[in-house]
Amino acid sequence: MSLRTSRTARAGQYAALLCYLVFLAFPFLWLISTAFKPARELGSLHPTWIPDDPTLDNFRQAFDEQPLIGAAANSLTTALCAAVIAVVIATPMAYVMARHRGRLSSAATGWVVVSQAFPFVLVIIPLFLVLKNLHLINSLGGLIMVYVVWSLPFALWMLAGYVRAVPPELEEAAAVDGAGKVRILVSVTAPLLAPGIVATALFAFITAWNEFFFALVLLKTPEKQTLPVVLTHFLGAEGAADLGPLAAAAFLATLPSLVLFAVIQKRITGGLTAGAVKH
Repeated sequence: MSLRTSRTARAGQYAALLCYLVFLAFPFLWLISTAFKPARELGSLHPTWIPDDPTLDNFRQAFDEQPLIGAAANSLTTALCAAVIAVVIATPMAYVMARHRGRLSSAATGWVVVSQAFPFVLVIIPLFLVLKNLHLINSLGGLIMVYVVWSLPFALWMLAGYVRAVPPELEEAAAVDGAGKVRILVSVTAPLLAPGIVATALFAFITAWNEFFFALVLLKTPEKQTLPVVLTHFLGAEGAADLGPLAAAAFLATLPSLVLFAVIQKRITGGLTAGAVKH
């Protein structure tokens, strides 16, 4: 009876997981279908999953109507810079927070939790005024600064967890050999944190790549706007959407995050497995 119950419970878990995957995949699959549908199928009263007459006209029209390449370059620049800077800043901070418990560590943890609770609307006005005084409005540099500050608390929290998983005995052995704190962090701890650093950088990159609100408020000229902001240009003044080109552009905008995650996920898993075997 217990074996049958276990099999039934496992089957129920798999069924729930399958339903959840279908729920997550449905919008993306419908987006792909819409991107390849001609205009007459988009207006049909009986929509279908697979286009009857697939076309690339929506992609051509999307590139003709909006500067998608320039916007993608802006998004890539801001996302990469924000991810690299956030990881470089968060790594030593996470090491201190994980290894030196005390009031400072508790305050930093509280800052991480509280900072994630603030909605964008509450900080956008003071943030705009600060960047205006620094002459960073309508600047990719100012937007990168915002993304670094916004992703830094969660990056710090993630990396601190990875630091705590590194055995302190390895650092103690390096200290006995005469290595200083910086040398220990760079030569001993950082290589073992590689999976965590990659995962944190991926989080910061995807957050910056998909972010819309800050980019909409801080960037004014079309030449500096990022991809999520440019996608809104496919919407008319009265909310009418140019559905085909919008779906094509949105599909292209989601590809970098999906590809990057698919590639890096294998390295994260491999790094964690290798580290477990060595330990």
